[in-house]
Amino acid sequence: MNSLIPLLIIIVAVAIYTVFTYFYQKKIVKTVSEEEFRAGYRKAQLIDVREPNEFDAGHILGSRNIPMSQIRMRMKEIRPDMPVYLYCQSGMRSGRAAQFLYRKGYKDLTQLQGGFKKWTGKVKAK
Repeated sequence: MNSLIPLLIIIVAVAIYTVFTYFYQKKIVKTVSEEEFRAGYRKAQLIDVREPNEFDAGHILGSRNIPMSQIRMRMKEIRPDMPVYLYCQSGMRSGRAAQFLYRKGYKDLTQLQGGFKKWTGKVKAK
């Protein structure tokens, strides 16, 4: 019974962290459908946060590849005064990238719901 209490505390802490992260992410980044994403990304900076090999296999036409693993070093390539549209494979990395950029002063952040795997528009592959 005594060993169950720390386990329950850990489970509750993880649940609270997950809920907090979910609502925090909803506050800082707009998650939009493919139609809304397509309507706005031409007037914004379109950033693919997947790794280079994923980008080379196929990416949204007009996007730049700044992998999540390099975003801290390459942040200066993203203008803070323009909207930033992010996407990754499923939506997890783009959410983390948005959180990082928000903390660095970027405010107009949008991500593609479902990520690249849900994209049906034009794709460019190398």
